[in-house]
Amino acid sequence: MKALSAAILGSLLLVGCASTEIEPIPGSITYNGQPQTKLTRSPIGSTFSHDFYDGTRIVEETYQIQPDRSLKIVRREYRSIFPD
Repeated sequence: MKALSAAILGSLLLVGCASTEIEPIPGSITYNGQPQTKLTRSPIGSTFSHDFYDGTRIVEETYQIQPDRSLKIVRREYRSIFPD
């Protein structure tokens, strides 16, 4: 019974992780929707980063170009503005 419960819980956790999408925040390239210009020369699946300041820290986002040329945020990292 414990093994079955653990398997069900593990499956639910994996499903939750797979469907998690990073939502745009103010400063994100896609905050007000997809940009009007398309990256037509960039290969599908390629990534690029965008850094901005959110008022208290530096935000670095990594975007991936999708097959329809839209952008998807695949990673977001926050950094302090003060060096350690």
